[in-house]
Amino acid sequence: MLIVQKYGGTSVGDLERIQNVARRVRRVRDAGHQVVVVVSAMSGETDSLVAMANALSPLPPEREMDMLLSTGERKTIALLAIALTAMGTPSQAFTGRQVGIETDSAHTRARIERISGERLRKSLAEGYVPVVAGFQGINAQSDVTTLGRGGSDLTAVAVAAAIQADRCDIYTDVDGVYTADPRIVSNARKLDRIAFEEMLELASLGAKVLQTRSVLFAMRHGVPVQVLSSFTDQPGTLVTKEDAEMEQLSVSGVTYDRNQAKVTITDVPDQPGVASRLFKAISDANIMIDMIIQNVGHDGCTDISFTIPRTDVAKLRSHMGTIRLDGSPLTIDVDDRIAKVSAVGVGMRSHSGVATRMFDTLAQNGVNIKMISTSEIKISCVIDERYTELAVRALHDAFELGVVPGGTS
Repeated sequence: MLIVQKYGGTSVGDLERIQNVARRVRRVRDAGHQVVVVVSAMSGETDSLVAMANALSPLPPEREMDMLLSTGERKTIALLAIALTAMGTPSQAFTGRQVGIETDSAHTRARIERISGERLRKSLAEGYVPVVAGFQGINAQSDVTTLGRGGSDLTAVAVAAAIQADRCDIYTDVDGVYTADPRIVSNARKLDRIAFEEMLELASLGAKVLQTRSVLFAMRHGVPVQVLSSFTDQPGTLVTKEDAEMEQLSVSGVTYDRNQAKVTITDVPDQPGVASRLFKAISDANIMIDMIIQNVGHDGCTDISFTIPRTDVAKLRSHMGTIRLDGSPLTIDVDDRIAKVSAVGVGMRSHSGVATRMFDTLAQNGVNIKMISTSEIKISCVIDERYTELAVRALHDAFELGVVPGGTS
């Protein structure tokens, strides 16, 4: 069996934990399986590098940030390869460039365009355990690029697809996917299985278990993914194709995202093509937009509100000063004291009343809704950030997610 294992930053947070990972890898190898390992930077390493850059500049160049941040994973791969070899398991460390991960040129959030599995297959055939630096690749100009926060998950899934691995195991500091964040919901329940689509929505809506693009990549390429803890031997959660059993529950999970800011642009000319020009300009700055609301026009103008990651607010403010729609600078208001709470479930397709229950629950708990967004399998509400935990607990109870199907909580 060919297995790709990915270990996050907390799993390789110090030398003792790196040795623990090495022992895990060796056990799988000794059981007769081939293993490719993908690792993140050691816990805290990336934040430390970002802090150093920000101490020198409030907006450091993104190309240079990629060069800087890529060093964190290089440190980990070398240490893990050394640990494995010292234990009698020959290992080779590889950067993203060395294994042929080619990306576009969107620095700090690049997208993988192609990946060659040739070097990894050669290393495996020669009896080594390849250890690959997650989170990084190169663009057409041979510049180092990074894949965004959580990008090592994407690296692992992409590597698994490229070498046609039988499974991709994502080891992290949690032992699976839960119905809500167990740190704030005491009766949150671990799921044995979850559909790709549900996991994709949960990841995009704030769940920190898997990076959004890694789930999308796995879904598109049919890569079986397991989420497991690197600190226990407990079974994890299998992310797989949807089946009929999954539709029995209207909601599978409740999640939240505090990294949100609501932006309102006032007095926008209420004319055809204006919204297109506005959002194209924002997109060109590589700023991700989520919810969008356009108010009713008045006196030839309208207001447009949308949400962006809170970490992009400074970039947006800097960029908006260059945009002109009617010859005048745009007037913007930013509210960064918001959060987004969401209910997700493939069962929404066949169950009615989910939105009503969600809105009633929030109202009964005195939580005002500022914005609403829906898809076929999710409902999201923007609320005041101070009510985040209250809202998540209330919704988790309202949809009875602490109760095992056919059993008790």
